[in-house]
Amino acid sequence: MYLSRVMLDQNKRDTIKALASPSIFHGAVEASFKGARDRRLWRIDTLRGKSCVLILSEEVPELDGFAAQFGYDGEYETKEYGKLLERIEEGSVWQFRLTANPTYSSTNGDIKRRGKVKAHRTETHQREWLIKKAEHNGFFVNDDDFSVSESKFLKFRKRNGDTSSLISIISVTYEGVLRVTDKEKFKNALCCGIGREKAYGMGLMTVMRIGNG
Repeated sequence: MYLSRVMLDQNKRDTIKALASPSIFHGAVEASFKGARDRRLWRIDTLRGKSCVLILSEEVPELDGFAAQFGYDGEYETKEYGKLLERIEEGSVWQFRLTANPTYSSTNGDIKRRGKVKAHRTETHQREWLIKKAEHNGFFVNDDDFSVSESKFLKFRKRNGDTSSLISIISVTYEGVLRVTDKEKFKNALCCGIGREKAYGMGLMTVMRIGNG
């Protein structure tokens, strides 16, 4: 696995358009790989007014075109992710950041029909969603040890040939501290993502080791 980072030039017209429409970044990320469509996650991070795109992939991407279109010529980096995965042990403690799409299925009382997917709009439900997801993905988060740093709706059009459809998804960024309870499940969550709408920049969790855990 490889983790890449491309700094964005927010003054470029293409970047402005892509920040408003994740489907543009999705297409550009896919175009950075020659092989078949494998597991790829990406997200936008913003810190101190500067934004970047993080990409997690099984193969090394070719990011010259991506950087030239949305960032700065030749300014990107790709690092091996395997060494970090090797350090994950049960009981280890990590600082994390996750941008995800917390949703639930509403059946309207009809258990035989497939429920409609709806967004968790309140912070309370968004936090409960992460705590529940943690149980199934090999880690534990204490309610006092993480926060919702950003919650917003993304509305954009997805083109399909000559037609387009309106997409509306909620994007929530979580930050805090977690403890690994099942290292294999946790590694899978890091590599495969958490939740829905991964094509639009959701699901990628990044972690940093805290002390000896």
